Amino acid sequence: MEIVDQFIARYSKEYDFYSRAAQLVTQALERDLKESGVRCIVTYRAKDITRLEEKCRQRAPKKKYKTVEDIYEDIVDLAGVRIALYFPAEQDQVEKAVNRLFDLTEKKSFPESNRRSTGKEFSGYSATHYRVRLKERELIGPDTRYAKARVEVQVASVLMHAWSEVEHDLAYKPLSGDLSDAEKKILDQLNGLVIAGEMSLRMLQEASENRVARSGRFLNHYELAAYLLNQAGKILNEPVGDSGLGRVDLLFNFLSELKKEAPADLDPYLESLHDNVEKRPLSEQVIDTLLAEDPSRYEKFNLVRLHAVEDSLDPHSLSSRLHQEIGRFLTRWVELEEYLRNLLPQEESTRTVLPISRVLDRLPSLDTETRHDIDLLRRLRNNLVHGRNVPSPGYLASASDRLEEIIERVRRILP
Repeated sequence: MEIVDQFIARYSKEYDFYSRAAQLVTQALERDLKESGVRCIVTYRAKDITRLEEKCRQRAPKKKYKTVEDIYEDIVDLAGVRIALYFPAEQDQVEKAVNRLFDLTEKKSFPESNRRSTGKEFSGYSATHYRVRLKERELIGPDTRYAKARVEVQVASVLMHAWSEVEHDLAYKPLSGDLSDAEKKILDQLNGLVIAGEMSLRMLQEASENRVARSGRFLNHYELAAYLLNQAGKILNEPVGDSGLGRVDLLFNFLSELKKEAPADLDPYLESLHDNVEKRPLSEQVIDTLLAEDPSRYEKFNLVRLHAVEDSLDPHSLSSRLHQEIGRFLTRWVELEEYLRNLLPQEESTRTVLPISRVLDRLPSLDTETRHDIDLLRRLRNNLVHGRNVPSPGYLASASDRLEEIIERVRRILP
């Protein structure tokens, strides 16, 4: 047992390291899933030292640990994150978020086979566990060291998580001997109720989506996310996952500002969706179409975006100069966009609102260099509007100056 003592002594010193790694994974998942409209509870922990020691001493005779590293390799959940889903059907969306946000090293699904344990009527614990590492390139400063930590992410329904807690504590940590046959049967019956409850949750989710589609208005961005996924799947003739949704929360708040809160209000803006949702998420496509239809909406959207920034975890992005430079750049961009759209033939300008990239394709007299410059600034505009990689105020000031030069150049080149 000396190896176990050495391991526990070392882990005690590293407890905060594993807790922080789990916290970073939780923050990334919680923010991403909330923005995408996935309803869930996300919690984290580093493994309790006392319970860990008990587990190691129980496993040591069978595992025959020879080194401390053997124990680290054997115990995979020193840092753990739990995602309890309100609706089990959103499991696939969580998996795409896990793959997008982290380096996935292993995936394990439960139950591991269709065979049931002797004396049980139901399948038992149903969940998916992911072993992940934080992406070092996306960590800043001292946090880069947490990329070395292996974190286990457990995903199941809220009902299944509750049942597994009860079952685990009773079956694996009994206070007075092994469970009786009666206790085992009751746990099995509860498992059956949980499985039935999950079926009911799936039916509830479907009924809610049908209610919104028939008549009502979107009460929150979760309902908007479900409707957007459903409609986009029909339009694009293929299912769209969570990674293709984008910032549904921003879209919902923007639609609320515009008083477009019903499915019928949204449908016209879904007609021009394209299927490259990994590059241009659905929410961003709809927001861009709304802005292109009426550039005066930029002001309202900027307010929506600023409120979202104020609620984010990055208060340093709230400098008044940054907001001033964002406003200046977007004002110039609207000016350029309106000018280019007015150059389109009348029959083109009255069709479905075109993205600016397609507007440029319909202006063959525009030289290659100008097209390239506009395209670079278009990417910056997308980052600003959708809250990705916002640059410094100084960079934005230079970009606004460049945009003013391009506006003058376009006016000289085109009639």
